[in-house]
Amino acid sequence: MTEATTYVGRRSTRLAGNFGLYAGFAVAVALSLFPIVAVLMLSMKQRHEVFAWPPAFLPEAFNLSTYVYVLTQTPLSRMLWNSFYLTAWTVVGCLLVSAPAAYAFSRMRFPGHRTILLILLVYQMISSLVIAIPLYRYFEMLGLLDSHLGVILVYITVEIPFTVWLLKGFFDAIPVSLDEAARIDGASRLQVLRLVILPLAKPGLAAAMIFNVISAWSQFIVPFILLQRTELLPISIGVLNFAPGQTEGEVTIPYLAAASIMAMLPAIIMFIILQRFIVQALTGGAVKG
Repeated sequence: MTEATTYVGRRSTRLAGNFGLYAGFAVAVALSLFPIVAVLMLSMKQRHEVFAWPPAFLPEAFNLSTYVYVLTQTPLSRMLWNSFYLTAWTVVGCLLVSAPAAYAFSRMRFPGHRTILLILLVYQMISSLVIAIPLYRYFEMLGLLDSHLGVILVYITVEIPFTVWLLKGFFDAIPVSLDEAARIDGASRLQVLRLVILPLAKPGLAAAMIFNVISAWSQFIVPFILLQRTELLPISIGVLNFAPGQTEGEVTIPYLAAASIMAMLPAIIMFIILQRFIVQALTGGAVKG
């Protein structure tokens, strides 16, 4: 009877602890999702509902007229494409530079090895706002102002330090003996990286892609300073066009909410896709001999 009572007591304590843990997770998720849901509800309200008192959380009728308006009557769709374009080239350029650099720092020892790594770490701590103003004058002299090329180069430069450190950690976990075996078979350093290291470091590549996608998609300061023409602006800047006061005498809050949701949605979708890729890569590596 005593052992049974002890077992029941331990089980109750475990269940209570799990319940408290999951309850805490539920509260954290609810607090994180509430602002997004509130903006979503606001985007579906009619103009007269925005300033109604007392305010209502749910709209009188769920309608997508604001979304149709911002897609068909504003440059929002073009700005979404600009964000896709800038983000895609940033990810490609950053990985092309960071992967060989991370492999070199992981496998080679050369003068200044640790110093350069430390400089990369310190550079990662510098805000984009600090470098954006000086870059404006340099890019003006180079003729790269108001061009996607200039913005992509800045994006890649900003993302490289963290990506190098991230990939180096994954490369360090791969046994050096695999490199040596490939080298004995006649593979060059570049072939070892492409055929041996990168396939084994898929989770690290996916993690780097997630970081680069989210960071490039949400960049604000750099394009705000370096781009002026509306047809070149990404969605992070384009949302400002719907801010209250931009259009005199017009209630733009529902449009701003709709534009904000549409700006978030592609980044969320890309995150979900890449996150699933990470899980598949991890489980695939776990079951292989």
